[in-house]
Amino acid sequence: MKKLGNVLVTGGAGMIGSNLVKRLVREGWHVTVVDNFWRGKRDYLLGDDGRPVIDFDTQLFELDLAVPGVLEPHLAGVDHVFHLADVVAGVGFVFDHQGFIFRQNLLINSNVIHAAKKFPLKGFIYVGTACSFPAHLQTGVDAAPLREEDQYPAAPESAYGWSKLMGEYETLLMGRETGIPVAVLVFHNVYGTPCDFTSKTGQVIPSLVRKAIAHPAEPFVVWGSGSQGRAFVHVDDIVEALVLSLTRGFGQGVIQIGPDRCISIREIAETIVAISGKPIAIQFDTTKPEGDRGRCADYSKARRVLGWEPKVPLREGLRQLYDWIEQRMG
Repeated sequence: MKKLGNVLVTGGAGMIGSNLVKRLVREGWHVTVVDNFWRGKRDYLLGDDGRPVIDFDTQLFELDLAVPGVLEPHLAGVDHVFHLADVVAGVGFVFDHQGFIFRQNLLINSNVIHAAKKFPLKGFIYVGTACSFPAHLQTGVDAAPLREEDQYPAAPESAYGWSKLMGEYETLLMGRETGIPVAVLVFHNVYGTPCDFTSKTGQVIPSLVRKAIAHPAEPFVVWGSGSQGRAFVHVDDIVEALVLSLTRGFGQGVIQIGPDRCISIREIAETIVAISGKPIAIQFDTTKPEGDRGRCADYSKARRVLGWEPKVPLREGLRQLYDWIEQRMG
């Protein structure tokens, strides 16, 4: 197969990154991965046959991108960079460690962008988050779909949202100052496999799946009232958007990637219980943080510019995730 070029993926051993790497390798790209393995795992980069999809000795590097200068040796000859690496976890961890998350993500983003400026890249793709939208626009499951221009005046609810917005801004500055083509994709709530489903850092959907599988040994407790909402998008749809950005996303400004429907956490919990087939009574703990009240995406720009729209039905994606976690919990 003819090689299409050289790609570097930061955070390439995580949920999104590992799926992206596998897709790029299948399409004929030579892929280098950097990851600190805080949440990512080498095993995520194994194919269906159990063999690594890239050479772990020459194409996979354990790096702390918060340290200046560590990325430069790996950028020579690279055509495109996908910058996915960041510090994120479930809502409990995010709100309990805001200073840590803010500083780490500022360092990671600024170091990666500063390094990228030094090389004649054909493209730099930055991944932002819907958490960067103003808190007052995230009003619940009936909230109007957000538009890209709604990001400013900026007022994210969390340090995570602020840190990712600053990386987005610095990416756009790099594009203007250097001429390197940049694409900025703002993701809504991504779920799928492989993923972290631990109680400490797992995000809402895998955490609820874990609780359903473990029930009755573990109580099925939903943090908050359950009325808070999210626009969930499957990792396969996310990877499709990232690949499309290689040919259609540069120079287009910010592009949201997510569905135009917000679904409540209560509905997610009820669907997971139905998939489990167990007689589970859902408990809501309103002493726990709910996070954003609810948001969804006006993805008309993604449709127009990238030709993208979400395709994986939520229940189908939840069923796949349930089966995957169940296999790993024994």
